[in-house]
Amino acid sequence: MENVVLIVHLILAFGLIGIVLLQRSEGGGLGMGGGGVMSGRAAATALGKLTWFLAIGFICTSLALTIIAAEKSAGTSVLDRIGTTPASAPEPVQVPTGTDLLPPAPGDDAPLVPKAD
Repeated sequence: MENVVLIVHLILAFGLIGIVLLQRSEGGGLGMGGGGVMSGRAAATALGKLTWFLAIGFICTSLALTIIAAEKSAGTSVLDRIGTTPASAPEPVQVPTGTDLLPPAPGDDAPLVPKAD
């Protein structure tokens, strides 16, 4: 179910992007250049109606995906998982102490591996 809603959501998103790019620019910000959103009369073109239809569908699928995700994560919390440790924790790597981890300087005859005592 989630995959179907997600696919419809993506199709609506790409369709909305395409329809908005096809529309004629009114000029100015927020439709101030003509009969846009801010004026008394709004042009009810086919592209305008299709934009509203796709936008409403996009919002509905967004809400549906949010509800589906909330149902999947019901009963689990990140705070509940903080105190738990994995079943098999890896042992930490022990670094030898008292040894030089840098390679010997040129001309130094020191061995690369320290001798065990």
